Amino acid sequence: PAPWIVETSGSTGRPKRVALSRAAVLASVAASARRLGASGRWLLALPAAYVAGLQVVCRSLVAGHAPVLLDDHPSFAEATAALGDDDDRFVSLVPTQLHRLLDTDVEVLRTFHTVLLGGGPIDAALRARAEQAGVRVVATYGSAETAGGCVYDGYALDGVAVALGLDGRIRIAGPTLFEGYDGDPALTDEVLVDGWFLTSDAGRLDADGRLHVLGRVDDVVVTGGVNVPAPAVAARLREHPDLVAVEVLGVPDEE
Repeated sequence: PAPWIVETSGSTGRPKRVALSRAAVLASVAASARRLGASGRWLLALPAAYVAGLQVVCRSLVAGHAPVLLDDHPSFAEATAALGDDDDRFVSLVPTQLHRLLDTDVEVLRTFHTVLLGGGPIDAALRARAEQAGVRVVATYGSAETAGGCVYDGYALDGVAVALGLDGRIRIAGPTLFEGYDGDPALTDEVLVDGWFLTSDAGRLDADGRLHVLGRVDDVVVTGGVNVPAPAVAARLREHPDLVAVEVLGVPDEE
């Protein structure tokens, strides 16, 4: 069958047309269900044109349920009620959505088996707030090129391999990888090398193999001969209780 084409937003570069095979999408669906320990009906709260939304649709259909669309209901609570009484209900959100829902619908969020959280950096305070409220959150890392999230809470899904290049660049291999960029074989050859997808992100691995994403490879500040990832410094600073918001950037220095 023809691949599924997912157009990226271009938020971290120019937009691309990512070709995903049926096998890659289904491999991601199966690996996600194994890691979560359950499958069921999903609430679609993200655009279906993006890979995260596409995966919500596919996970729900593979589990035997049509997904419930948030846009078809006047509120998050009413959309959740439309899922029925099944205990195994799921939703995928971005951090901004979770932040707002913790203010307005925390009791509803508690009824979900799991809230997958991805689409960008996740503030530790937001994660802690959700856990204190009794909401089960699993942080995901991935992209359209990996058929969505392929690393859950820092650990690769079954069948997925994660490694770091000499520059700290995150590399990913496994059955969830895309086939290539539609209409751009040159760029495909740049990022698909010997079965590995070379991401644009830098990371580090703990001794136990847990991945920590530090930010984009090109978002570093060179100071004193050391490459310092600005997002990692910002995340550390945000842990201070007296700070509300922080961004870190480099400025030119004569020395």
